[in-house]
Amino acid sequence: MTQTPDTVLVIVPAWNEERNVGNTVREILGTGRDYHVAVIDDGSADDTAKVAREAGATVLTLPFNLGVGGAMRTGFTYAQRKGYRRAIQVDADGQHNPADIEKVLRGLESADISIGARFSDVGDYKVRGPRRWAMVVLASIVSRVAHTRLTDVTSGFRAANARAIDQYVSYYPAEYLGDTLDSLVVACHAGLTVTQIPVAMRPRMHGTPSQGAFGSTVYLARSVLALGLALLRRPRGARPTEGAA
Repeated sequence: MTQTPDTVLVIVPAWNEERNVGNTVREILGTGRDYHVAVIDDGSADDTAKVAREAGATVLTLPFNLGVGGAMRTGFTYAQRKGYRRAIQVDADGQHNPADIEKVLRGLESADISIGARFSDVGDYKVRGPRRWAMVVLASIVSRVAHTRLTDVTSGFRAANARAIDQYVSYYPAEYLGDTLDSLVVACHAGLTVTQIPVAMRPRMHGTPSQGAFGSTVYLARSVLALGLALLRRPRGARPTEGAA
């Protein structure tokens, strides 16, 4: 694969996604954009790595399941070592539409991190009940930290420029501490800027989500804890964002 300064690394964390990952990789490469795909096989027990490789992706295989946080830190480390200036996470299950990648990447024209937001009046993705309330509260708190209005701070559809890639390599926590929120808050504390781009979610192609209703509730509870810890912690060498207390 030929890499130019404009080549984007699409990082696809995958755990037991043999039925979905091949189509996801082919869709990404089929956009005709200057994308390279790195699938992080997160200790899968099935043929995820084989299917992804046959579809045209570079595959990085972890010896055991580390969770999304560990997989993404691996992906960002690869991006940094290979000299990619932009990287974006796309889930293996097909819910993130590859046609929206370029849209989310455009957010990097004005910010270091661009989030593909599910709750911005685009599409019909709905979350109700306590889970929805928790996500609203989390978004409100992180919005204050980021000094911009955010509606979907738990979205995994996120793009990063070179500064953000370096930050994520330095600090990207394990999933059990709410990796998405924690890494976002610490990035803001380190002076990085964040924006969001409205996107629509698609149904999962095959299989069931790794977290059901109960698992999602537990994850959000842990995310609240992680957010509290992240608000109290600043990484070594971090500097406050402009206007922060």
